[in-house]
Amino acid sequence: MNNTGNKRAPTTATQRLKQDYLRIKKDPVPYICAEPLPSNILEWHYVVRGPEKTPYEGGYYHGKLIFPREFPFKPPSIYMITPNGRFKCNTRLCLSITDFHPDTWNPAWSVSTILTGLLSFMVEKGPTLGSIETSDYTKRQLSAQSLAFNLKDKVFCELFPDVVEEIKQKQKVQEELSARTQPLPLPDVVPDGDPQQAHYGLPVLNGGPVPVGDANPAPGLQQGNRNHGLLGGALANLFVIVGFAAFAYTVKYVLRSIAQE
Repeated sequence: MNNTGNKRAPTTATQRLKQDYLRIKKDPVPYICAEPLPSNILEWHYVVRGPEKTPYEGGYYHGKLIFPREFPFKPPSIYMITPNGRFKCNTRLCLSITDFHPDTWNPAWSVSTILTGLLSFMVEKGPTLGSIETSDYTKRQLSAQSLAFNLKDKVFCELFPDVVEEIKQKQKVQEELSARTQPLPLPDVVPDGDPQQAHYGLPVLNGGPVPVGDANPAPGLQQGNRNHGLLGGALANLFVIVGFAAFAYTVKYVLRSIAQE
């Protein structure tokens, strides 16, 4: 932690925030990491990792704490920077641990206490000034989008290089999984008994007939098949004519025999 610019903060606030910094490094808050600006110890930035089994799971939520010069005797302001579906972005949040409620503030509360309280309220659904109502589906969408969003923030990248690397690794894994799970084209299945068939009576597969041997017969073969069909039709007509002639002759013969008797 760089002390540049810390002379601007009162000695009491500086000493207390330094103690809190050492404490949070020794005993980190679950799901949260925090760093003060190198140029101003009164401005801290934090990152909340979305807890499991919540709509925020997998997300990274960047925000900041602005401490007054009178800290720890007055509470800080809390802001959320990353879109999250729970709080408005870049808006002071009204919590019992913020400057909205100085009457309930306890000077014994540390930065760890403040961040723990923020996370606790984030995963609840109680309304407050600065909160918004969205569906769990929207929260999950914002969770997925938070990775790319935070990487565009210069302060975020400068203060949290380890988190940046963690996000990039996660994005890489997601891209690899996405590439492996590209859906394969499914065949167009023709149900049993469906009269709709492809050319030459073959079932359709992927929008076209399954080739069996030569799917496109030669023109000579096609012409031969056509001639064969014509010849068969002529022979059939000839058989019908001969049949009628034989029947007429038989009837004539029977009638003649009856007349002679």
